[in-house]
Amino acid sequence: MGACKTASTCSPDEAQGMHVFHILGYSKHRGMGKDPDSFIRSRIFTVVGHDWAIRLYPDGYSIAYLDYISVYLELMSNNTKVRASCDLRLVDQFTGLSYSAQKTGPRIFNFDNSTGFAPEFCEFKRRSHIEGSAYLRDDHLTIECIITVIKKPHVADTKPFPKIDMPPSDMTAHVGRLLEEKEGFDVSFIVGEETIEAHRFVLAMRSPVLKAELYGLTREARPPGQSITIKDMQPAVFKALLHFIYTDSLPGDMDLEGGKDTDMVRLLLVAADRYAMERFKLVCQSILCEDLNAVTVATTLALADQHNCHKLKDACLEFMEMSDYMDAVVATQGFKDVKASCPSLIVDALEKRRKFRKA
Repeated sequence: MGACKTASTCSPDEAQGMHVFHILGYSKHRGMGKDPDSFIRSRIFTVVGHDWAIRLYPDGYSIAYLDYISVYLELMSNNTKVRASCDLRLVDQFTGLSYSAQKTGPRIFNFDNSTGFAPEFCEFKRRSHIEGSAYLRDDHLTIECIITVIKKPHVADTKPFPKIDMPPSDMTAHVGRLLEEKEGFDVSFIVGEETIEAHRFVLAMRSPVLKAELYGLTREARPPGQSITIKDMQPAVFKALLHFIYTDSLPGDMDLEGGKDTDMVRLLLVAADRYAMERFKLVCQSILCEDLNAVTVATTLALADQHNCHKLKDACLEFMEMSDYMDAVVATQGFKDVKASCPSLIVDALEKRRKFRKA
C-alpha cells in the first residue's frame, strides 16, 4: 500500500490602496522652516482598516539637506502595528503619468515609534529636480502614495477527496477555427478592394443587424450568392470585427498591452455600434478608458458622445475633473479638432468646466 500523501499551501494575503495628494500654490508653502512641526499633511485616508496620511516638509526635515523636500507616509491609527510597503510617486503634470520617487518595505509600521513613518530618511527629492520640471506646473505639485498592506498569510485546507477539474470552455476555439480553416463559407463581403467570406449563421448569432441583413426582409431582395458591399470601413477593421465575432477576443497582433493601438480600437468601437454588438462595444470602451490621458481624452470624449457610449463619456469628464490637467487638454490638437467638429454644447461644457475650476 502506498504512503498517504497530503499537501498544504501558504500564500500571501495583501490588499492595496492609493491616495493622491494635490499641493496647490506650492511656492507659498516654502519658508516654513525645518523643525518637526513645519509640515503640511493630507487628509487621513484608510487602507484595509488602517488610517494613514502623507506629510510634506516643503523646506526639508533636516538642516543637513538644504536642497531637499521631505515626504513621508505616516501611520495614524493609534496603538497599531501594520506590516506594509509603500511607493511614493510624483505625477507629471503634462502627461498625468506618475513615477516612483521612494519605495519602502515590506516592513512593520508601528504607531508608537519612528517606524510609523516611511521612508526612514529625509532626502525625498532635490528641490532643484522638482522646481522647473514637469512635476511642478502652475505652482501645482501632485504626490501619489500606493500602500500595500500585507495581512496574515493564508494556508489552504487539506482536501481529502479527489477532484477532477472542469475543463475550460473550448467553444470559441472551435468556432474560431471555422474562420481560420475557411471551409463552409456561404456569404461574402466586399470591403474596399477585398472580398472577405464568412458563415451566415455565426454572424447572425452575434449581431442583430447582420441577422436582419442575412435572414430578415432585406435578404429577400438580394439574389442568392450576391456579395454584400460594406461601405465606409477599412478591410482591416472588418477582419478584426469578424475575429471578435468568431472568437470573442481581439486579434492577437493588436498591441493592447504596450502601445495600445488606440486608433484601431476607436474604429472597432464605431463598427461595434454600427452592428449593435453591445459586448464588443463595451470591450472597446474599456480599452479606451484605460488609455485616457491629456492627449487622448478630448478625441475619446467626442467619439463617446457620437456613439452613445455613456460610460466612456462619463469617464472622460471624470478624468478631467479629477486630474487637473484641463490646460494640457485644451492645448492638444485633439481638443482643437473636437472644437471644430463636435456639437457646440460639448465644447461649451468643457470650457465652462475649465473656467469654473480656475475661479
